[in-house]
Amino acid sequence: METSLERLLSVAGKPLCAEPPVMSQQSLFDTGRLGESLIRLLQGKNGFYAFESALHVFSSGCRNATQDIETWNEYDLWKKGYGELLSNYLFFAEDAFGVQFGIYSSRVIRFDPESGESEEIANDIEEWAEIILADYDYQTGYSLAHQWQAKNGALQEGKRLLPKVPFILGGAYEVENLYAEDTLEGMYLRADIWRQIHDLPDGAQIELKVIE
Repeated sequence: METSLERLLSVAGKPLCAEPPVMSQQSLFDTGRLGESLIRLLQGKNGFYAFESALHVFSSGCRNATQDIETWNEYDLWKKGYGELLSNYLFFAEDAFGVQFGIYSSRVIRFDPESGESEEIANDIEEWAEIILADYDYQTGYSLAHQWQAKNGALQEGKRLLPKVPFILGGAYEVENLYAEDTLEGMYLRADIWRQIHDLPDGAQIELKVIE
């Protein structure tokens, strides 16, 4: 019987990296059995886009790729903007809007970069793939990404869709409120938003400052 991982690979695009995945031993130790199953996924296709680029799974050990797991999870990259909040997370994929899928405390989680909140969504990578396939529209933002691309052209590799008015501040989930931005730059922008609002009480007036 075909597994959910195999089904996900079958609907995914071409591998982003022609080389085999090479996750560090430390990463495997930190993530345990989930790290081993993640390697199995990447051995099938070492990084890929699926559902018209709404889902992006990072490659491993391919430094010429736009993003790879090793670089993406370096603390001094975008994670640093969240302080110690993400120090024990290993992120391996993202949806159309840059919401991250990762491994934390032996579970697969989804991390919202605007709110800084995480939620457990699966017990392992196989279950994560099953959840993605069962409701890829919600899990990846497929419909809205499809509408945006129908109007603006294909979303380029390394880009995600960001809201002009942040979703957490009431921005609409509509094509008119979206623009394509470099994935890494998008994470810096959301980390900046998070730092400005995460300690504010509900109902507080907010005036965002864009820091260059």
